[in-house]
Amino acid sequence: MNTEFPSASEIKRSWHVIDAEGAVLGRVASKAAMLLMGKHKPSYTPFLDTGDHVIVVNAAKVRLTGKKEDQKVYRRHSGYPGGLKETTARKMREARPVRMIEEAVWGMLPKTKLGKHMYRKLKVYPGDKHPHQAQKPVPLAV
Repeated sequence: MNTEFPSASEIKRSWHVIDAEGAVLGRVASKAAMLLMGKHKPSYTPFLDTGDHVIVVNAAKVRLTGKKEDQKVYRRHSGYPGGLKETTARKMREARPVRMIEEAVWGMLPKTKLGKHMYRKLKVYPGDKHPHQAQKPVPLAV
């Protein structure tokens, strides 16, 4: 008995919309990562990108539990000595709310070329409008 692997032409990609308003950041990110990887499909294969496209709206209204608003720290480094920049979640929400969801989802995807390809199918918007109505996205509850 041979194992069947889907070819590129057999992979059907659909579009999903996740409304992050009032939802917990980690739950939104884990749902989005699962859809991007394709783990919700019976044709899931770890070494193929069988996932769907994901649109996250209302990223600015995502919820953090506990004291994470002030204690969670986002770090980035310029590559130069002393180039570490730190930002709290409260300041990140004010400046770049989309980045919170993007970093959470990126942390849940594989750290390979395949993971980068999956990450490109993620679209995050701070408000409730998005330009992907033509793709007929299906709303998902978190």
